Amino acid sequence: MLFFGGDYNPEQWNEAVWKEDDALMRRAHVNLATVGVFSWALLEPEEGRYDFAWLDAHLDRLYANGVAVDLATPTASPPPWFTLAHPDALPVGPDGTRLVHGSRDTYCLAAPAYRTAARNIATALAERYGAHPGVAMWHVHNEYTTLCWCDHTAAAFREWLQQRHGSLEVLNEAWGTEFWSQRYGAWEQVLPPRATQWHKNPGQHLDFRRFWSDTVLAAYREQRDAIRAHSDRPVTTNMMLPAYQNVDLWALGREVDLVAIDHYPDAPGLDAAADTAFAADRARSFAGGRPWLLMEQGTNTVYSGGRILGKEPGEILRHTLGHIARGSEGALFFQWRQSRAGSETWHSAMVPHAGADSRIFREIQQAGEIVARLGEVAGSTVTAKVAVLHDADAWWAMEVDGLPSKDLDYHDALRRAHRALWDAGITADFAHPEHDLSRYRFVVAPSLFLLSDAGAENLRDYVAGGGRLLVQYCSGVVNDRLHARLGGYPALPLREALGIRIEEHRPLRRDEVIVLSDGTRATVWSESLRADGEALLTYTHGMLAGKPALTRHRFGAGESWYLSTRLDDSGYAALITQIVGSGTPGLESVTRHAQDGTRWQFFLNHDVDPVSLPEPGLDLLTGAHVSELPAGGCAVLRKRRTP
Repeated sequence: MLFFGGDYNPEQWNEAVWKEDDALMRRAHVNLATVGVFSWALLEPEEGRYDFAWLDAHLDRLYANGVAVDLATPTASPPPWFTLAHPDALPVGPDGTRLVHGSRDTYCLAAPAYRTAARNIATALAERYGAHPGVAMWHVHNEYTTLCWCDHTAAAFREWLQQRHGSLEVLNEAWGTEFWSQRYGAWEQVLPPRATQWHKNPGQHLDFRRFWSDTVLAAYREQRDAIRAHSDRPVTTNMMLPAYQNVDLWALGREVDLVAIDHYPDAPGLDAAADTAFAADRARSFAGGRPWLLMEQGTNTVYSGGRILGKEPGEILRHTLGHIARGSEGALFFQWRQSRAGSETWHSAMVPHAGADSRIFREIQQAGEIVARLGEVAGSTVTAKVAVLHDADAWWAMEVDGLPSKDLDYHDALRRAHRALWDAGITADFAHPEHDLSRYRFVVAPSLFLLSDAGAENLRDYVAGGGRLLVQYCSGVVNDRLHARLGGYPALPLREALGIRIEEHRPLRRDEVIVLSDGTRATVWSESLRADGEALLTYTHGMLAGKPALTRHRFGAGESWYLSTRLDDSGYAALITQIVGSGTPGLESVTRHAQDGTRWQFFLNHDVDPVSLPEPGLDLLTGAHVSELPAGGCAVLRKRRTP
């Protein structure tokens, strides 16, 4: 079966509401509830004293109602007694301000007292519920995103640096500390990148990000291993996929039994549908062929410009199917019942303040019925022939101080590349620059400011072996220590594959627009480069007039393109479709495959007009034969392998 449900916080309600919840969950076909995410104060009302009686009753009640539990450890929100007993475990900002209790995520992952308390509550829960028949999986923590710059962090950072670099001599060389008289003579002199006079040291920034990611992984493993000592159920944690990144999600994906993500679009309408695909394709890629699950989505929530917007009718189902089409083993929401008090009172839920007699719950009920009909697709996979390169180090490198342009935005470049492929009807994976890329017919490298030697060699070998590669501006500029590449950009192996040598970066002024040789407009960036291959577009402005802006080069058995500026949306879309082709505008089409050859084609019509399907068939959602989808319509067609 596929999972359907969401976060459930029964402690916020009374017995009469619990009885109604049981009935409504049956109506909505809910079969999985995440329980206990923010319940630490109730589970451990004082240090070392646990109260599980209330949780016993709810787990038993849910199990009797046919609802399995994704049981959480509540460590994302320590109770007031903990912060009073251990004020040193409260997080400190880069400016030295220590935060106080009163929100959530008020902890430092490097603080020994916090790590001990988190391990203890995880162990106590696992000892009590490890074999409970209603527990389907474990949910460690919630959205590991909190950073800290306190003295505990400083001590742990120094220890990490000693293990990574071995000696101060190596660290000084890696960080380039001869500049600005930053050379360290003792480990005690090394601090996290706290607030300082002007630009922070770039190598220090990058290593701190790597260190914090490893700290997150270590904290997760401690709880995971404590649970595994008492339970054989899968263990995961829910990843956040916002416009910032505090953990290497490739590394975290290797640690969990199934990848789980939370997804909240930041724009309405078609942008939200595209962002759904962006999140789902990343989750599937981080899972590396193993199961993944949409752990949270907003029922009727789109965060946009300081506002909480609602979804249009039908979008709850389309967003749900958008994730399932791309491989999710179900769809969960935050949360089951909308809170009547507290900091997320206005966060939507499956049962809104208006209750079951509402558009929202009716659409939830419809989505639950449809997900229940799609149980046969569980365990099937999605295969993509195109990949977008995604690297945490490259992301963090582009956040350092002192870069030539503040308009260089890693997340924007990543999402823009995926959006162009989505608009063209292309299902894409994400891949690391050092992954085996041979199964992809086309790879996009939208933003690889930092590129390791191994990554550069891998991309060269991919093209030489017959691959098709598009590399975009400001890529391959520094190595994995943030040292500039000398002798021309990008890194030498990649230069060979692209047939170019960049001599000079020419960032554009804020709001400056240039026009290329075919009339396409471009912004943000330009470069002075030499090309061995064909110049498809040239610059028409200033000292770059007549010089290559977009190149194509044959290398070995493959082909490469280099784009040295940021094309406008229409120009970029045209380039992508020129290389990979396109499908039916407005019709999202994704196929899941089973090992026996059965495939399920998901169709989502995001257009305002009806659209014809490529091939008619029996729709699993309605049981009717369909050849056309109405505006906003969805269909899933099963295709058996013919002998």
